[in-house]
Amino acid sequence: MKNKAVIKIVALAAVMMVVVGIIAVAAGCGSSGGGTTGSAAGNDNASLTGAGSTFAYPIYTKWFDEYSKVQPNVTMNYQSIGSGAGIQQFTAQTVDWGASDAPMTDAQLKKAPRTVLHIPTVAGAVAITYNVKGVPNNLKLTGQTLADIYLGKIKNWNDPALKADNPGVNFPNEPITVVHRSDGSGTTNIYTSYLSAVSPDWSSQVGHGTDVKWPVGLGGKGSEGVTAQVQQSDGSIGYVELSYAKQNNLPVALMKNKDGNFVAPTLDNTNAAIQTAVANMPADFRSGSVGDPPGVNAYPISGFTYILVYQDQTDQAKGKALVDFLWWGIHQGQQYAASLDFVSQPPSMVTKVEAQIRKITYHGKSLAPSS
Repeated sequence: MKNKAVIKIVALAAVMMVVVGIIAVAAGCGSSGGGTTGSAAGNDNASLTGAGSTFAYPIYTKWFDEYSKVQPNVTMNYQSIGSGAGIQQFTAQTVDWGASDAPMTDAQLKKAPRTVLHIPTVAGAVAITYNVKGVPNNLKLTGQTLADIYLGKIKNWNDPALKADNPGVNFPNEPITVVHRSDGSGTTNIYTSYLSAVSPDWSSQVGHGTDVKWPVGLGGKGSEGVTAQVQQSDGSIGYVELSYAKQNNLPVALMKNKDGNFVAPTLDNTNAAIQTAVANMPADFRSGSVGDPPGVNAYPISGFTYILVYQDQTDQAKGKALVDFLWWGIHQGQQYAASLDFVSQPPSMVTKVEAQIRKITYHGKSLAPSS
């Protein structure tokens, strides 16, 4: 009898070991990196630091908040310091990733210690905002008029060019205070790329880039600084990412597009402009602004914003956490774009960005989810 009891106890112990093993395997499968959310929850704690674009700051802040609910063991820290400074810190490897609304130039890529990948996240509009007594919302501007204002050729609000496009508006006889970015800025790149596309004088005298030699005006640091300058300066005009104007109740101008229509920087109109860029997107995604695209409703001063990453990651845990965040951003994160006045990526673009993220490796092995 004693022998039979011992046999039964041993058998029961063996069964329990098998059950525990099955549970462990199941738990392991559940935490693997399948799907669009990645597998950061199954990894050790990770803290990632990024820096750059003020244009993208509103959407990235929302993403960090929502992602922390999905992957609470991943901490995201972001410095909204402008695309130019973000590229510098990314190149110096003082941050884990950079953020820019302007693609890195060939010269900048040569200075980078390793191969850089551009990951488009969302697209948005650069709004022309102003603070002029007696001038209502929806001021109408042509690209040429706007370029001439920033070139210092149009100096006063009652200039004939402004009156011609805005019949019935009682413009004050006061000088125009031009406001621009004082720091290296992807928003500036989108804006000056547009001005270069519509004004030969601007193209030849100033050109485009994250940092240009402004002919006239006051500088503000970041989109926050430009917004504050416009709010505080009577007779001012400036350019900011759309959400900054809306959040501060500033009026925005209607821009005359290539098809001859005055259009507002709405989501639909920005999306109409972005579709042209998507159709002509190069393999490395380094397209930047859309210039002055055709389209009945296309809002012309629009562009993509990017997260910059090194293709070969030197820290496996951080690299995996970064990839999982990017994967989440181009899938689940897109649902938050519209509420913050950004345009989400079309499905055809998402598929291409997935392929770009799969290029991110650690010791030659992709860190992206398998599906």
